[in-house]
Amino acid sequence: MTPLYDAHFHLQFDSLGPHLGALDADLRGIGYRAGVVNGTNEDEWPVVAQLSRRFPWVVPSHGLHPWDCGNRTSAWQTRLRAAVTADDRAHVGEIGLDRWIVEGVRPGDPRLAGLRVAPLDEQAEVFAWQLALAAEFNRTASIHCTQAFGVLLEVLRTTALPARGFLLHGYGGPAEMVKTFADLGAYFSYNVEALQPRHAAQLASFKAVPADRLLVETDAPVKAPPPERNRFPLGSDADGSTINHPGNIAVAYDALAELRGVALPPLAAQVEENFRRLFLSDADSRPRREPLAPAPA
Repeated sequence: MTPLYDAHFHLQFDSLGPHLGALDADLRGIGYRAGVVNGTNEDEWPVVAQLSRRFPWVVPSHGLHPWDCGNRTSAWQTRLRAAVTADDRAHVGEIGLDRWIVEGVRPGDPRLAGLRVAPLDEQAEVFAWQLALAAEFNRTASIHCTQAFGVLLEVLRTTALPARGFLLHGYGGPAEMVKTFADLGAYFSYNVEALQPRHAAQLASFKAVPADRLLVETDAPVKAPPPERNRFPLGSDADGSTINHPGNIAVAYDALAELRGVALPPLAAQVEENFRRLFLSDADSRPRREPLAPAPA
């Protein structure tokens, strides 16, 4: 059975809540070994921690997503540091930058209800602080970036980075930037959403990713594969979007092997090695001593 590792998803989201017992059984049945569950705001961090205690295959990660950046409390730094340091397995994510939410979102988009949208420079300051936190304790940073790869590169070049590396999850940047990011320590996770025709441009990037920096993800319960390749249908969310079952990680592995023109077993073996190196290895994990500069309150 192929060993499967999901580099990025959200088991804590409401749409998966009613299915947790069945999901656990489904994942065990397909050779699932581990998955990184990313908290995106202060309310989610304790939920992710609880899930990591309930399911041994959950690797916890805690961060302030750029969409949630504008609603952070004055205690967010203290809370995030506590969440990360409470568990030696915990990483920092989902964090990052999102220009689309600032400049591209349609007025009245229901996904933004109740959110104060933080401008890109504010996002960058909060992102840099979280990167430095990841570097301080050498925890992997899982990074979201939408339409802001130039700013991302600037922050990465001017901020402390974790020695073990960082993940550009669901990488949607240009193929020509892959080497630049990889030289800084980046890993890149392939998402089943790339199978949707509107995301075809991403495929060239994943042909360019070095084999030793390649990972696979679902981003479940969002970003489902096309209906004809959805192996674990869970129905639709309240907004009508398809609920993506984490078991579709098997679909992503198959699609990535097809894209790169390799057999599944050696690809899976390489991904397992990469996942363990980035998320499970304890090597060189001593904390740095440099204090963190304050981020905006």
